[in-house]
Amino acid sequence: MLDKVKDLHDEIDQYNISSPEQLEQFRMRFISRKGVITELFEQLKRVPQADRRAVGQELNGLKNLAQERFDRFSQVVDEQRSSASSTPPVDLTLPTIPNLTGTQHPLSLVRQRIIQIFERIGFNVADGPEIESDWYNFGALNFPDNHPARDMQDTFFVEKATSGETSSDMLLRTHTSNVQIRLMERQKPPIRSIMPGRVYRNETISARAHCMFHQVEGIYIDRNVGFKDLKDTLYHFVKEMFEPGTQIRFRPSYFPFTEPSAEIDISCQICGGKGCNICKHSGWVEIAGSGMVDPQVIANCGIDPEEYTGFAFGMGIERITQLKYVVNDLRLYTENDVRFLRQFEGL
Repeated sequence: MLDKVKDLHDEIDQYNISSPEQLEQFRMRFISRKGVITELFEQLKRVPQADRRAVGQELNGLKNLAQERFDRFSQVVDEQRSSASSTPPVDLTLPTIPNLTGTQHPLSLVRQRIIQIFERIGFNVADGPEIESDWYNFGALNFPDNHPARDMQDTFFVEKATSGETSSDMLLRTHTSNVQIRLMERQKPPIRSIMPGRVYRNETISARAHCMFHQVEGIYIDRNVGFKDLKDTLYHFVKEMFEPGTQIRFRPSYFPFTEPSAEIDISCQICGGKGCNICKHSGWVEIAGSGMVDPQVIANCGIDPEEYTGFAFGMGIERITQLKYVVNDLRLYTENDVRFLRQFEGL
């Protein structure tokens, strides 16, 4: 048996492995349970008792040698695999891969355009918190305590993290008018700013409504600001944002924070004013609410309403985008469908 052990020792020393297949053949012959070394261990019980210790030591040495060589060859094969995978062959006959550039979201495009239009006529951009107190979101804007907008069905109220109780004071802002109040509190007139940002309302998500959307509001506070200034500003915006020939009209309305108030309609960009589902076959689509800032709101911010007047307006960026790019489902804005977003490449 010692002669057979010596022959196997020489075979292992001379064994050369350069591929995964050869490594597996080595394992099957020397390492596996059906290999030659395992067979020799089974034959050890037939060796005379006097020689069994010496033969057993030789067999253990042979087994250790085989395992050592197998481990070393395994490392070599793994390195060869890594090298091959990291440097794949290059087929120079293949066509080149085109550069796929991303696109800006349509809401971002329209938001930037709105900011650009108003900056050109002297408005700057202001921002404020999305988690707001009842005073800045409702109280300072003349919302009475029993106004429907204060109900849980319309407003997301914030829960206290420690107790889990609903706070009646903190909420997710329902409009960006809170920024107007903060701006008037800390800045003396003249004030001429717009406030784009996200707002939240507790509504069911559908093709026409969403619980999170975007608004841009504007305010102008100074001496001798009149309703004509408001009309001229919005006429200019519609002329710059939409197609030439777009008609605009003002309808009397009511808002707690403006008096007098008006809603702004434009001729439908989808049907050209002929009537469709978007404009409910009226030929007109509402885009904004506006009015002269109520004197009490001005006084709530520490400004003298006898000396200063102003106007304010607000519009939904989703609605403007819908009219400009003919988007008939608000859910498309947030679903991140690449097929939808690629329509705005190059805009």
